[in-house]
Amino acid sequence: MKNAGQVISVLLLALVFSAQLHAQTPGQNIIIVERLWARATPAGAKTGAVYVTLINNGSTGDRLLGATTPMADKVQFHSASEENGVSRMREMRTVEVAPGATVSFNPGDMHIMVVGLKQPLKEGQSFPLTLTFEKAGKEDAAFRESVRMRLEALGG
Repeated sequence: MKNAGQVISVLLLALVFSAQLHAQTPGQNIIIVERLWARATPAGAKTGAVYVTLINNGSTGDRLLGATTPMADKVQFHSASEENGVSRMREMRTVEVAPGATVSFNPGDMHIMVVGLKQPLKEGQSFPLTLTFEKAGKEDAAFRESVRMRLEALGG
């Protein structure tokens, strides 16, 4: 009976170590989602903006293919640029996340647009957002910061 307990303990340890090794296999794609936040929207607004930082700790690239939220009809990725004093937004079908790279969605730059809002985004609120990657699969992004007031509305 004592030997059976030792055998079970050894098997459990082997299982734990093999799971850790599998999680650290070279070439495995590991995407970390950080600093997820959104701007508050005025009543009646049909679009809102979400910002996030993606970190690829893997040794192979990945692509952000899409996103969903129950707060809006659809989610799009946009790049922003300025040409001759005119701001332009372009939809991006996918977003590349190179190995070892950090990709940031920031105000006035690349951002996530939530289109067809079902209700305004209110200060202090959080809501679910699922990001879909080509290799990493679906990531349920967690808001560590809630919706913020627009700085422009506060004069800053």
